[in-house]
Amino acid sequence: MPTDVIFRSATRDDVPAIVALLADDAIGAGREGDVDAYWAAFADIEADPRNHLIVADIDGEVAGTLQLTFIPGLSRMGTERAQIEAVRVGGAHRGQGLGHRMIEWAIGEARRRGCGLVQLTSDKRRTDAIRFYESLGFAATHEGMKLPL
Repeated sequence: MPTDVIFRSATRDDVPAIVALLADDAIGAGREGDVDAYWAAFADIEADPRNHLIVADIDGEVAGTLQLTFIPGLSRMGTERAQIEAVRVGGAHRGQGLGHRMIEWAIGEARRRGCGLVQLTSDKRRTDAIRFYESLGFAATHEGMKLPL
């Protein structure tokens, strides 16, 4: 497991590397595109105090990324929840425990903030990812649905 990982907020300079991570599999390759399409979204994320685009930095390299969003809600007695999205680990760093450290870091951030729940979704075709999340204690307690617009 890498010991020299720094979890930090992504900068504008990191966006090309993040986009490359998002596109680095069969599913992502079919839905990601030119980096110019991402600048406005990055600016919106960066400006929103409830959204955090995080990179796992190893020796100056973007080795992984995730987005952590804090969502207020009335259900569950008004508890805030943390949503983890767009988790990716670079190919050279897979299988070394980096993904585990990234998720544990995100859960720790949610706890520090007082969230009562951490949630995530994973494409059903990502069977390895689903097994990974289950190994960390996540359970498929709800049926998720999406409507592309």
